[in-house]
Amino acid sequence: MDYASLPVKDIERYARNVQPGAWIVDSERPLSTLLGSCVTVCLFDPQLKVGGINHFMLPDMGRSKHGDVDSMLSGNFAMEALLNSLLAKGAKKVRLQAKAFGGGTIIDTDGGAPSIGMRNANFAKEWLQREGIPLTSSDFLGPWSRKIIFLPFNGDAFCKRLVTNMANAEVIAREERAYAATLLQKPKSIDKKIELF
Repeated sequence: MDYASLPVKDIERYARNVQPGAWIVDSERPLSTLLGSCVTVCLFDPQLKVGGINHFMLPDMGRSKHGDVDSMLSGNFAMEALLNSLLAKGAKKVRLQAKAFGGGTIIDTDGGAPSIGMRNANFAKEWLQREGIPLTSSDFLGPWSRKIIFLPFNGDAFCKRLVTNMANAEVIAREERAYAATLLQKPKSIDKKIELF
């Protein structure tokens, strides 16, 4: 199917959704995600015509109360995972281009310290600069949540700012908290008898 010729609202129907803590690399289907304070980075190799996106909640994560590293939600893990997945598909780092979005302030936070969204946006820009990957387009910060659609086969990205009201802010915040909570839970041990033969 020629997704690029469809109106954006139709492309969204076919898009694979990327949840918080995840990343996807593809060369055919559109990719999408919904952001609050999180950030998504889209990487694209124009020669190979392959790209991918990630969705991270914090620049880096410490250890949880169970001693596990909550790496899947962190920008440093998400960026390395996305980059390595693209390289495994044959992309070349010197050809990669980036587009990045998110870091909105959709829920009031304590004054003084930089918001989570600002920390995420700053991390994404610093990581890309450090790795020598040009950031060709971005939409960071502000009081908006965002819907992102990325076409990994041609590098086009669409960002729709969503007016944040209490209803959709709570949905986004609840989704982000729920995912973070799953990583903080201690894995259940499975007690199985093993039969040797």
